[in-house]
Amino acid sequence: MNDPASDLAEALLRHARQFDREGRIPEAIDAYQRLLRHRPGLPNSWYNLAVLQRKNRQFKEALASYQQALACEIDRPEEVHLNRGVIYADHLRDDPAAERELLAALERNADYVPALLNLGNLHEDRGEREPARTAYERALAIDPRCFLALARRANLERFDDPDDPLIARLRCALADPGAGAAERADLGFALGRALDECGCHAAAFDAYAQANRDGRDGAGPGFVPYDRASFERLVDRLIAAFPLDASTEPSRERAHSAPWPLFICGMFRSGSTLTEHILAGHPRVVAGGELDILPQLLRRELAPFPDSMACASSQQLQAVGARYLDALAELFPNAEFVTDKRPDNFLNIGLIKRLFPEARIVHTTRDPLDNCLSVFFLHLDPGMSYAFDLTDTGHYYRQYQRLMTHWKALYGADIVDVPYDALVKDPRRWAEDLLSRLGFAWDDRCLGAPDAPRSVKTASVWQVREPLHARSSGRARHYAQQIASLAGYFVLP
Repeated sequence: MNDPASDLAEALLRHARQFDREGRIPEAIDAYQRLLRHRPGLPNSWYNLAVLQRKNRQFKEALASYQQALACEIDRPEEVHLNRGVIYADHLRDDPAAERELLAALERNADYVPALLNLGNLHEDRGEREPARTAYERALAIDPRCFLALARRANLERFDDPDDPLIARLRCALADPGAGAAERADLGFALGRALDECGCHAAAFDAYAQANRDGRDGAGPGFVPYDRASFERLVDRLIAAFPLDASTEPSRERAHSAPWPLFICGMFRSGSTLTEHILAGHPRVVAGGELDILPQLLRRELAPFPDSMACASSQQLQAVGARYLDALAELFPNAEFVTDKRPDNFLNIGLIKRLFPEARIVHTTRDPLDNCLSVFFLHLDPGMSYAFDLTDTGHYYRQYQRLMTHWKALYGADIVDVPYDALVKDPRRWAEDLLSRLGFAWDDRCLGAPDAPRSVKTASVWQVREPLHARSSGRARHYAQQIASLAGYFVLP
């Protein structure tokens, strides 16, 4: 005899899984919610719902669904606590809650290495070097072939001796036949950094070059190689979507409630984290880091961008801007100004100025050769595939320059350049100029240590906590022979 309730539950589960496979996230969420109203005791369905809610930026709802999975006694509860910790750390910027979740995961399973890796990373974000070391060494004690833990452990240190035992550990791990390409990339970038600090520049470059090859090979089946012609077409489309002869609304005084964004963008490794650190020293400014609010709104509400701008109404753009501000207020409810330090938002300056005509854009710049080399030396996400090849990086940089020339012709003084090399040589002068152009009075705290520990979630997590220095200016001179392939893009020193 058929059970209508069971038949309905099975149908809803099939629909939820099908919608998920097809990428129809809202429909999949609705199907799981309907299923769980009928069958609330299904822990795996609560877990799957939470995963979808997180993808849909419904972070508080995802936390509640994960909690329901725990209440239903899901298998491997440590994974649920880990996922809750990631939401708190990466999306809600609540590091104490993230730490509680990671510790709860370890209470459930003391040998759960992913929780130790995330705990170490959380300590790094907060500038807590010794607890981070402890977490990574603990992970290595559980799994001596946890190559990511070793790479992160090495990145905590400063090196001056190529015979350092930690460098030997990296070399030994790289020779391990069990290390996959992605793991070799982690190790190789760490080795390159260590050798560069020791002044072994030729060996460092070789390590970085191999790390980039390994990173490309280990990027996974969805990896899309950098396509120069495709990126040129994107820049062409952006320029066409925001033409010079189009009427633009003049900048005006801010008429919205707090918090208000301060956009910082430019090439990766161009000084954006340092610039954010200076601004966040001001009592009116909170560091937001690399927020994903704008890119998510763009993909969800303005696709295909930038072509959608041809038919986007003022009402639609006002609604997108309001949703951005609402999301910012949810993350930083007590802030007056919040930095949105996402370097690749240089692609979205035209959109930002349509959403917020009164916005000023802080644009960080750096010597092209130093900048491209630093990108090549950084383990970026595979989605930034231009970083795997030095000449691709040079091509990307030239297209970035072309687009910035267009934005400056459109928006002029609303784009505030901050040159990294000049900033580190004369920080007071350039910091005062930056604050003045943004309408802030000078505050000595902008060049001092923060009043309270500040979470930094970028690759510059340790550099930004050092006293200002100019060691990275002119770095390319150490690699003149290795970067000769950039001669077609820039004049070599």
